[in-house]
Amino acid sequence: MAVQVVLVHGIRTSSTMWRAQVARLRDRGAPVAAVDLPGHGRRRGEVFSLDEAFATIDGAVRDAARLGPVLLVGHSMGGLLGIEYVGGEDRPPVAGFVAASCTSLPRGIGLSAYRFFTRRFDSLPDRGLGLTNGVLDRTLPPETRPDFGAGGYAFDAQDTALSALAELDVVAALRRIDVPLWFVNGQWDQLRMNERMFLTVDPHAELIVVPGTTHLVTAMRPRVFNALLEVALTTIEAST
Repeated sequence: MAVQVVLVHGIRTSSTMWRAQVARLRDRGAPVAAVDLPGHGRRRGEVFSLDEAFATIDGAVRDAARLGPVLLVGHSMGGLLGIEYVGGEDRPPVAGFVAASCTSLPRGIGLSAYRFFTRRFDSLPDRGLGLTNGVLDRTLPPETRPDFGAGGYAFDAQDTALSALAELDVVAALRRIDVPLWFVNGQWDQLRMNERMFLTVDPHAELIVVPGTTHLVTAMRPRVFNALLEVALTTIEAST
């Protein structure tokens, strides 16, 4: 049976951020589903909650698992939610997990500072959209630049989502993960701060750092990220 891929986006963006990955996976013949979390993408206007976020991921994973082994891929918030989900006490049907740009504990001064800055941007007349677009225009290649915001930005959900992340116990979840796990970070990603600790907690995990990239590693170097997905797919295929 073919490996099924489920993609979970980060905060503020949506399933459209994965267009380069979806296209490559479909060319490969790998079935793929990219979800929208509550309050994001096609679900903007909904209230974000951890329960509904996990229900969304679980629904996509269990639908996919009926057809074959599942590779779960999460970016940023999607990666943190994925850690909690894959490492849950009731193990889900996930055969491998790629966690991108999420090796930072979502609590304490780091989370407080992030929420402070997002609130300041949100208070601007355009809710910081001009600044966001300026940064993306300068850092993302033309092939992926339209994808990142194509599903709109979840301005109304972001503070609620950030607050909810503090409830996660990713360290305990990491200790329970017993499937192949790859951490993928950009060289200049601000969320690399706890990556060594993450590897200490799960010494069987692999860490890949992509040179010349920031937090948006999936969009900045899509071919590199797609190659890393190929490694994960091939690993799962060999084991099954």
